Amino acid sequence: MVLSKTVKVRSDTLKHQGKRQQLANIVAGKGIKDDRVLAAIKKIPRHLFMDSSFEDHAYQDKAFPIAADQTISQPYTVAYQTELLQVSKGETVLEIGTGSGYQTAVLCEMGAKVYSIERQQELFRKTKMFLSKIGYRPRYLGFGDGYKGLPDYAPFDRIIVTAGAPYVPNPLLSQLKVGGRMVIPVGKDVQVMTLFERKSANEFQKSEYDDFRFVPLLEDRN
Repeated sequence: MVLSKTVKVRSDTLKHQGKRQQLANIVAGKGIKDDRVLAAIKKIPRHLFMDSSFEDHAYQDKAFPIAADQTISQPYTVAYQTELLQVSKGETVLEIGTGSGYQTAVLCEMGAKVYSIERQQELFRKTKMFLSKIGYRPRYLGFGDGYKGLPDYAPFDRIIVTAGAPYVPNPLLSQLKVGGRMVIPVGKDVQVMTLFERKSANEFQKSEYDDFRFVPLLEDRN
């Protein structure tokens, strides 16, 4: 006799939805004003991006460790970067550092055409399968070196880097459309959230914002 194995599918309950509402209120209380960003936080089941053992931590406004020595970013940080990006529906967004896929899901929820790169093989495989399972399908999700970007798909309306870069990679700047915006945390121990706006083929306007702490953006692939 062959016994079939029952796979338990984790649910998204009214309790989870209530916790997301509370989380969105916390993030809004810290200064996030973009209604579309807050709506994405209210909708996306963040607890599914984490191991079920740590579900109680899912709707706290803090980062949390995941696979491959990476973290799922603090919701406020995700909201901060996304608001600064000013992404509109239908725009192309290059995401450097897919990670857990939570930021990817936020961008997809807002109607962006997302092209995402992850350099950790283990995380890439896990996240690619998971995002599809919960209904988020970026235009491209690949394993590669984020410092190099995706020249074959460039230029992009927006670029977002979700790890701390010790310097600004020139290939990323070159892949930004004129009129586009790139948000990148720059620094070694502490990163300054930095915005680059491309004014012309050769001119960029740089603006610096608050300090954050990210896992490092590593070169090559692992």
